Amino acid sequence: MKEDTQSKQVKAAHPVRRFILYVVLLVAAFLAGFVWMGLKYRACSTTLSEAERQSSLVRMEALLGSAAIDAQRGDFETARLAASDFFTSLRAETDKGIDSALSQAQIDGVQPLFAQRDEAITLLSRGDAASTDLLSDLYVAFRTLVNP
Repeated sequence: MKEDTQSKQVKAAHPVRRFILYVVLLVAAFLAGFVWMGLKYRACSTTLSEAERQSSLVRMEALLGSAAIDAQRGDFETARLAASDFFTSLRAETDKGIDSALSQAQIDGVQPLFAQRDEAITLLSRGDAASTDLLSDLYVAFRTLVNP
């Protein structure tokens, strides 16, 4: 009778062990997938950060280039708005500090551009043709700083 009871316990323990094994394997598979996705997330996050950085710089360059072209065409109000947007974006980018798309050397390099902000906006407000040369010079200086 003792053998009969022991065999029933062994037979009953077998499905429990199988269930525990399946649960352990399921948890291990989940953890492996979780780690793999974490690594993929980190790689994609780095790529996204670099793309956002480049996008920010290209947007600012496009604003300044647009302002220069609009001023050449005689559309001074549109040029003034684009130049103002450029300087606002540039100030916001330099104020970000370590999170900026610009390096510290580039931030130091764009400071002289801010000195010409008021002159450029004033010339554009007056519709002065001298603004075209100033905006072109600003564009070349900015492009040289950002894309050495």
